[in-house]
Amino acid sequence: MTELHKGLQARHLRMIAIGGVIGAGLFVGSGAVINDVGPAAFLTYAATGVLIVLVMRMLGEMATAHPSTGSFADYAREALGDWAGFAVGWLYWYFWVIVVGFEAVAGAEILRRWVDAPLWTLALGLMLLMTATNLFSVRSYGEFEYWFAGIKVFAICAMLALGACFVLGLWPGRDADFSNLTQHGGFLPNGPGVIFSSIVVVIFSMVGAEIATVAAAESQDPARAIAKATNSVVVRISLFYVGSVFLLAVILPWDSTKLGESPYVSAFEVMGIPGAADLMNAVVLTAVLSCLNSGLYTASRMVFVLAARREAPQRLTRLSGRGVPVAAILVSTVIGFLCVIAAYLSPDTVFLFLLNSSGAVILFVYLFICLAQLVLRRRTPDDELPVKMWGYPVLTGVVIVAILVVLGSMAVGSDTRSQLLLSLGSLAFVLLVHRATKNFRTPAKATSE
Repeated sequence: MTELHKGLQARHLRMIAIGGVIGAGLFVGSGAVINDVGPAAFLTYAATGVLIVLVMRMLGEMATAHPSTGSFADYAREALGDWAGFAVGWLYWYFWVIVVGFEAVAGAEILRRWVDAPLWTLALGLMLLMTATNLFSVRSYGEFEYWFAGIKVFAICAMLALGACFVLGLWPGRDADFSNLTQHGGFLPNGPGVIFSSIVVVIFSMVGAEIATVAAAESQDPARAIAKATNSVVVRISLFYVGSVFLLAVILPWDSTKLGESPYVSAFEVMGIPGAADLMNAVVLTAVLSCLNSGLYTASRMVFVLAARREAPQRLTRLSGRGVPVAAILVSTVIGFLCVIAAYLSPDTVFLFLLNSSGAVILFVYLFICLAQLVLRRRTPDDELPVKMWGYPVLTGVVIVAILVVLGSMAVGSDTRSQLLLSLGSLAFVLLVHRATKNFRTPAKATSE
C-alpha cells in the first residue's frame, strides 16, 4: 500500500480545525500576557489573530487548489524551489516533535496533582497512549481529536457564557462592573507599545490552525473541508481568544498574581464556582493531550511526505494495512521520548536548548507560506481558486512585513533573542544538509496526494 487511508470524516476535520486553534497556551499563558499588557491584552490577541487568519487564508487558497498531505512544504517547493520545500518540511517536523516532548512533560505535571508518580513515568505513559492512538488508524486519531477538541470548546463556551453573565450583572448578587478595565493604572498601564511587543508570546499559543490543511488530504473531500476550516478561523479566534481574554481582564485585575497561576481557574473561583481548580486542570490536561496527539500526527505526515520526495529515508513511506505511516510515526515518537528523557536528566540545559532552537521556527514556516502564495497566485488562473486571499498582493505583503517585525522584536528582546538565534541555527543546519545531500537525492512524486 502506497497511499494514506482517507479515514477522516467532515466532523473530524471541523474539530481538528477548532482544536488546532485552542492550545494549552490559552488556558495557562494568557494570564502572563494580561500581566504584561494590562486590560488591553485582548487587543494583542486580536492583532495576532488577524495575522493568523491572513496566513490561514493564504494557505487555504493554495490548499483548496492543490490538496496535499505535504501542504505548505509542497507549496514552498513549487513556488521557491526544492530547497524551500526541504527546509519547510524538516523545520515543521522538528517544531512538532519538540512540542510533542514538551506537551508530554506538561501533561505529566498536571497529572501529578492527582497521581503520585515520577514525572518521567507519567510523561512516557502519555507518549505511549498517543503513539498507540496514531498507530491504530487515522480514524482513531480523528476520533480522539474530535472529543479532545469538543471538551476544550465546551470549556471555553462555558467560560464565555458564565463570564458574560458575571460582568453584565446577570449573576446572583452581582451588578454590572467593568471597572477592572480602567482601574489599577488604566487601560494601558504599561503603554501602547506592549500591545505589539507581546505578539511574540501570543502567536505561539495560536499555532496549530494549519494542521487542518495537512489532515484534509486524508479526507474524502479535502478542498471543501479546507475551505470550511480556513473560513471559520475568524470566528474561532474572535470568540475563543479575544472574547475570553477580554472577560478575564474584566473579572480579574490585570496585576493580580492569580492570573499568572491559572487565569481561568482564578476567574471561576472569583465567580464562586465550586471545584473550579480540578475542573479547569482537567480541561488543560485535555488541551495538552490534544496538542500531543495532533503534534505526533502532523510530524509523522510531514516526514512521510519528505520521504516520498526522496528527502528522508525511504523506509518512512511504509504503510500498515490500515494506511498508517507506521515508520514515520515511530521515528517522530522516538524524538518525543528523547525530549522527555532530556527534560528529566537535563531540564535547564539540553531540554531548554531544544525548546529554544525551535522557538521561532513556526514564524519561518509562516513566512514561507506567505512567499509561496505570493508566487503561486500569479501562476494560477482565477477559475482554479475556490478560495482567494483577500487584498492580494497588498495584504500578503503586509503579513510578510508583520512577521519580519515580530522576528525583529525577538532579536531585540533579551528573553527571546536566544530563541531567534538558535532557530536561525536550525534553519542554517537544514539548508546545509539540503546542499550536502543534493547529489544523493532523485526527484519523486509524493504518494500521498
